[in-house]
Amino acid sequence: MQKNILNLIKAIVVVLFVSFAYVGFSQPGGPPGGGDPPGGGDPPVGAAISGGMLILLGLGAAYGGKKVYDWKKHKQEA
Repeated sequence: MQKNILNLIKAIVVVLFVSFAYVGFSQPGGPPGGGDPPGGGDPPVGAAISGGMLILLGLGAAYGGKKVYDWKKHKQEA
């Protein structure tokens, strides 16, 4: 029974990752040829999120690892 649930969860995760990849590729591209933005002025500058993103990914991995560790520990006790 638990193997079936675990396989179902794995399948759902794979489907979600594939779905997000298709959504990312389906976004429209920028204007052809680049150039200046409408109305002149400086082009918009994106926010630098690389450092914060790495911190969030690390914290999420640590939290997930702790949850899995606790789950396996609880499973062995039962």
